[in-house]
Amino acid sequence: MKKPTPPPGNSQGLSRRTFLGGAAAASTLAALDVHAQPSPNNAGRAPAPRGGSFELEEATLSELQAAMQSGKSTAHGLAERYLARIQEMDRTGDSPLNSVIELNPDALAIAAALDEERKARGPRGPLHGIPVLIKDNIATADKMQTTAGSLALVGAIPSRDAFVVERLRIAGAVILGKTNLSEWANFRSTHSSSGWSGRGGQCRNPYALDRTPSGSSSGSGAATAANFCAVSVGTETDGSIVSPSAACSLVGLKPTLGLVSRSGIIPLAHSQDTAGPMARTVADAAALLGVLAGIDPGDAVTATSRGHALVDYTRFLDPDGLKGARIGVPRERYFGYHPATDALIERALELMQARGAIIVDSANIPTVAKMDEPEIEVLLYEFKADVEAYLAGLGERTRVRTLADLIRFNEEHHDVELAWFGQELFHQAQEKGPLTDKKYRKALEACRKLSREQGLDAVMAKHNLDALVAPTQAPPGLIDLVNGDHWLGSSSTPAAVAGYPSITVPAGYVAGLPVGLSFIGLAWSEPTLLRLAFAYEQASRHRRAPGFASTADLRQVAKV
Repeated sequence: MKKPTPPPGNSQGLSRRTFLGGAAAASTLAALDVHAQPSPNNAGRAPAPRGGSFELEEATLSELQAAMQSGKSTAHGLAERYLARIQEMDRTGDSPLNSVIELNPDALAIAAALDEERKARGPRGPLHGIPVLIKDNIATADKMQTTAGSLALVGAIPSRDAFVVERLRIAGAVILGKTNLSEWANFRSTHSSSGWSGRGGQCRNPYALDRTPSGSSSGSGAATAANFCAVSVGTETDGSIVSPSAACSLVGLKPTLGLVSRSGIIPLAHSQDTAGPMARTVADAAALLGVLAGIDPGDAVTATSRGHALVDYTRFLDPDGLKGARIGVPRERYFGYHPATDALIERALELMQARGAIIVDSANIPTVAKMDEPEIEVLLYEFKADVEAYLAGLGERTRVRTLADLIRFNEEHHDVELAWFGQELFHQAQEKGPLTDKKYRKALEACRKLSREQGLDAVMAKHNLDALVAPTQAPPGLIDLVNGDHWLGSSSTPAAVAGYPSITVPAGYVAGLPVGLSFIGLAWSEPTLLRLAFAYEQASRHRRAPGFASTADLRQVAKV
């Protein structure tokens, strides 16, 4: 979950925008073979640019499949190259990227088996033999951990794969490892640093190593942008896919609630949680979505996707897909907080109009200023209920059974877990009662009404829109472990609270720092959003590989 700052003049107290946006510990970290935490002296210092030519740089799924089909490469060979790149670039130097929290020791064996299967029976589909990274809150019943970045869950191996992992394995994907993240999906402190976890340390942005990768799917964003995998899987409650994707010049798609299963994923809040694809191109995101989507008996909300979940979303990709599309611009609250970002989006609007889109400007969301207060109330209630249900499902495999246990663990391991910021949100959630409380039910009803019928539904119907577009957020800010994130604004909340889809695509760069453009739609409008995003991507082609530089170096190579 991203953690933006309240807009000027907001004096309503704590809201989602306020928080969203010793020796023994050292020996524990060494024994677990996890990343050491950065020292304050290294936290803001970036090394010289690194990472020379890489033969798989910016390779797409179709290109990788063509290479394997022709015999030019193999799944084993691809996995070897990506693993070597991770070892070389993610874990070395004064400012390591810290995007991958753990590697899969079985990855090469799995890849070799898939090569033999291809020879015998042909490929299973577009992900056969493809190296994928997944966020460390997504369960795997193998030799890897599933911890949400917390040392409290080290050793608590789930009894089965998350449903989305089952689907990845069935599709023939090679899971290379787990990615770092904002611990507990950035729902622990009101002034956290996005991309930091007690287990993984501080993840960095490959475009500027002293800048935030955003969160909470920080490692998935940084690793995919850095070409450590072909595609990755992130999760979102509010902004945690689209925000790091924008910060790392990626395509990130937050699906409609219910399109992708959450079973086996460490939860934040069931009314908003979802997994989704993060990729370097819209086509790759569409291909991965087709694998992830589907009905899961273990997650009742996915039953609502019957008739909507599709196997192939790539068929909606049309370079002329903007022609005739009605696109609204919600200027209130989502523009005006960063002039250079606004300038990029104005150019994007001009480009879309030139490609035949009908721009409806402005198309404001009537309830935009009213969602924050009920959202935080819902999240605090649901986090306590949902995380305790997940811990109960681990049974004897974990010694932490309740949120109170997690709070106590952090206090007992404060030298690591509380080294930089506290657990204020944990304490606030702990004070909440059961989900039968009238206060929770009232807040949940308000969230649905404000975001849906009075919000997105209303503005889309009023203007007969296919989608809304807005800046995903400002360029990524500097990492600040002491004071926490500095966010200027973002546009993820309406779709997040409504459970509706959104997709971000690269919109350009401000002083070399990535900026994303979000397309936001109504429930089950993924085909439309993918069509629009693909057409814009093909017309603009902003994505470029990162340089692993520092902010001071960026102006020399910036292409604003």
